Parts: sequence; C-alpha cells; structure tokens
Amino acid sequence: MANKSSVVIVGGCGRVGLPLGLALAGAGHPVVLYDIDATAVDTVSAAKMPFDEEGADALLEATVANGLLRASTDRTVVAGVDHVIVVVGTPVDEHFNPDAEMVIRAVEDITDQLRSGQHLVLRSTVYPGVTALVERVLDQHDLDLHVSYCPERIAEGKALTELYSLPQIVSGRTPEALASARELFGSLADQIVVLDVEEAELAKLITNTWRYIKFAAANQLYMIANDFGLDYERIRQALAHDYPRAADLPGAGLAAGPCLLKDTMQLAAFNRNNFSLGHASMQINEGLPLYLVDRIEQSYDLSDMTVGLLGMAFKAGSDDTRESLSYKLKRLLRLRARQVLCTDPLVTTDPDLMPLEDVLAQSELLVIAAPHRQYADLAPEVPVIDVWNLLGQGVRV
Repeated sequence: MANKSSVVIVGGCGRVGLPLGLALAGAGHPVVLYDIDATAVDTVSAAKMPFDEEGADALLEATVANGLLRASTDRTVVAGVDHVIVVVGTPVDEHFNPDAEMVIRAVEDITDQLRSGQHLVLRSTVYPGVTALVERVLDQHDLDLHVSYCPERIAEGKALTELYSLPQIVSGRTPEALASARELFGSLADQIVVLDVEEAELAKLITNTWRYIKFAAANQLYMIANDFGLDYERIRQALAHDYPRAADLPGAGLAAGPCLLKDTMQLAAFNRNNFSLGHASMQINEGLPLYLVDRIEQSYDLSDMTVGLLGMAFKAGSDDTRESLSYKLKRLLRLRARQVLCTDPLVTTDPDLMPLEDVLAQSELLVIAAPHRQYADLAPEVPVIDVWNLLGQGVRV
C-alpha cells in the first residue's frame, strides 16, 4: 500500500476531485487535494465533506486519519509527485461556446512546480483539442510530461460506487503516458478501455449529449401525450412492460445540472454549430418549465395563489443546485403567481428556502421540481403537479 504512486489533484476539493481523491487514497495512493478554495480545504482537512456523496464520510475520516489524504492551498505540493490530475470546471460562455481557459490557467499556474517525467492527467470535460493545447503549453515551458486524457464518468452521489465498477477510459500519445494511466486507474477499476486522445475527449461529450437527447425525446413525447389529455407515464410503463426494446425510455422531468446542456453545446461547437438534434434537445428540455407553467395556468388562477415548489436541486437525492431548472421554474411562477415558496431537504446554500412543513401549510398548489424520496410519502390536501410521477398519481397537467 505505502509503495503506490503519489497523486496531486488540482481542483481536488470539488464534486469530481474529492471523490476521486478518496477512492485513490482508499486504494493506497498518497493523495493531496490542491484547491484555491481555502474554505473547502479547511473543511476537508477537518475530515468533513463539503457536499453530499454517498459513502464518502467514513472514507474521508479514515484516509485523513491514516495520512493518505490531505488538502492544501499550496501549489508547491505538485512538485515531486508521480501523477498530477486536473479536474477544474470547463464552462461554456454566454454564447454557448466552449471556454478552456480555466483548464489552461490551472496548468499554467503550476508549470513552475511541474517536473519532466511526471504524468499529467486531464479529467475535466473538454472540447476536443484542449489536451493538445495543454501539451503545447507544456512545450513552451520546456516540460516533457507524459500527458493523458482520462474522462470522469461518474454520476453525482454514486461516485464511490462507479469509480470502482465502471470501466475507466484512458488515453495518451506515448506508451509511457498510457502505462501511467493504466497503473493509476487500474488501481480502481478492473476494466481499462484505451482510446486515442481526441477520441477520449469526444467520448465524454457524446456520453452526456446522448443522455440529454434521450431526456429531450421523453419530454417531447410527454408534452404530446399531455396536450391530448393522456398520461405519458401510464403509456411508458405499459409499453416497457417485459418489452426490452422500450426499457430505456426515460420518464419526463427537468433535465438539468452542470454537464448535460453544457456538453451538448460543446459538441455542437465542435461540429461548427451544425447539430440540429442537440439544439432541438436544448429547446425541449429548457422549454419544459415554461410548458408546465402554461399548462398549470390553464387550470388555475395563479395570480391569486401561493405555489409551493418542492426540490431546488438539479436532480433527486442531490444537494447541488448548479444549473437547476427548479430555479427557472421559480422565476416563471413568480411572474404569474401571487407568491412562490421553495423548499429542499438537502440544499443548504440557499437562504431563501423554507422548511417543508411551512411550505405545505401555506401553499394552495404544489409543484414537485426535484423528486427527492423525502416527498414520496406526502399526502397533501392541495393539488400537486408531479411530472415525475413521484406520488404515483400520474403526470397529466
């Protein structure tokens, strides 16, 4: 265990870096989480999770206690380790164009600490060609590193299961880079899948884009059924019953979060914005909140009602509100309703949220925006809009 290669994760206290660091430390690698967020570093150093992740609390306590995991704001921790993994975010700009500057800046910030012969892993979701751009940055600093692109594939909340159970995709332009990537990620997963660098970059975008398109197809079909007074969920369950060719048809719901729309737009940009299916998916998924509000207004006089919005995270079981369509739904309802009250049992970062019991007591109409299991047993006396069918009463609006 003590002889395993050492790792620094740049951006290591975030939702991608911290679970990865925990998993690698749990596998015996000495890991340092380098992060510029001093508050997150202090939280992790105190063996406290800064966000919810199933199974992480006990592993964090154990790896901090045995010294295999520590966090730091000091970039000199990069010097001398075997592997440097970059997991910083990769946003798109206001025009949905990819912005690789955060990755480039993160690498440039540590060039004076990097040493030739180290293994540099890009794990952020990047526009194809960003790895080559990083390689040019290293060349400009006369650094001969072994560079790999190894995309993360986890779902939030399931990282410490999926890091071990899912095959790890690795890439590298040299045999040394591939060997290093195999050694590192082979300590987590039994299966390693090798791609060329640009193939691996594109594979990550395709993965999230495909999920986004599937959700858009489901939401479009839901709206068609709903417009004719039919229950999409009853139809979906019937056609999927013992019929494998329809087993993967999703239910309707708010398709959001920090990755799906962003990565679909990155793929569109990669193809010179010639991606009508991706753009149509964006229109459908981003348009669902307005569709729901319009349908609600056909049945209720919202101008004289208090509406309770249940769940502000971007998905069930998460405390992450990044790019959550619940907030778009909130803004739209506030334009039409007398009052909008919001609650979420997991989100702790929004000071405007109210306790569930207060929202239930004061609301004349409820909308389930994020289908947290905590809402599944509710039996409210007021009408409920439940596009997720969490309460099992159908999805017609």
